[in-house]
Parts: sequence; C-alpha cells; structure tokens
Amino acid sequence: MADPITRDTFASVYQGQIPWEIGRPQKVFVEVADQVAGSILDAGCGTGENAFFFAARGHQVTGIDFVEEAIRRAKQKATERGLPVTFLLKDALTLSEWTERFDSVIDSGLFHVFTDDDRRRYVAGLAHVLKPGGRLSLICFSDEEPGTQGPRRVSRQELQAAFAQGWTIESLTRARFEVIPNLKDLSFSEGGPKAWFAVARRH
Repeated sequence: MADPITRDTFASVYQGQIPWEIGRPQKVFVEVADQVAGSILDAGCGTGENAFFFAARGHQVTGIDFVEEAIRRAKQKATERGLPVTFLLKDALTLSEWTERFDSVIDSGLFHVFTDDDRRRYVAGLAHVLKPGGRLSLICFSDEEPGTQGPRRVSRQELQAAFAQGWTIESLTRARFEVIPNLKDLSFSEGGPKAWFAVARRH
C-alpha cells in the first residue's frame, strides 16, 4: 500500500510543477456537466479549474482544499475571472463536522490519496454534506495504471466497497486524468494516467 499523502507533500508540489494544473477542467466533468445539479462542493479543489467551470454554468460552487497555497491561487483566479466561487481552507476529513449541505459533490483526485481508515472517514463526511438523492462525481487513479509513481491506485472493487452502504453507484467507467505535458520526474501512460470515474447517488 502506498504511504498516505500529507499536507506537507501537497504543499511542496505547489512550489514546483503541478501535474494536474492543466488550466481547464478535467474532461470527465465537462462530459457529465448536464447531470450535475444545484449547489456543488468541489472536494480537494486545488486552484479551482473544475469549480470555475461549473460556476460559469450558473452553479453555486464551494471549493475546499487543505493546502493554503492552492486556496490562495484559487481566490486570486476568482477575482481575475469575476466568478463567484467560495474557496475555503478546509480538510475534507472534517466534512462530518460541517453544517453546509450540497446538491452535488465533485472529487477530482482526492479519494485516492487516503489511507483505508481516512477513506472511510471521507465517505462518511460526503454522506453528511450531500443532500439525500444528491450525486457524487469522482475520478481517481485506477489500478490499471502501471507503475507506482503518483498516488495510490484504486480498484473497481475498492470503489464498490467504499460506497456499498447508503449509496447507489450509478456508473463506474474507465477514464483518464489529463495532466500537463512534459512532466519532469513523473511518467504515466500515454494519453494520461488511467482512472476510474464513478457517479454515486446518496440514499
């Protein structure tokens, strides 16, 4: 099992080349945009590209991340683009303590950073903040991606187990993460790291 990725790990990434900082939303979210309804929580929002995409479509969006530099850059972008997204410095493992409720949640590359125990805390927190009937749209690294570079790989079975109680997985399909070209010190599959894209509805 890969070691958990810590706040310091992510903070150090923001001092250099950020693999997922592609300057646009991940394609999987663009493709399902019509199925994402109402108010949205972007869990692990980074510098906000997915959040901005949905805000431009008229959604009320809140983005959270536990890396201060990511939130600083996201807020700066919001000002520059004139888009009303709320960005908060917040640990996604504390969602169970939050009073906010959302119609939809998106997760672009957060689920796969957690240990087994933290994964259970995170899913419980998602169930807490997502309104009944609301949908989670999640993309994570797949166990079909070769090698060990990057985050922990996740199997189809692990995703199904994580959302077995209190959720219905409406779809679970193969996808790809888009990453910046010419990555230094990292090598992924041609076409982008292999991923799973899950859409789950909260009961």
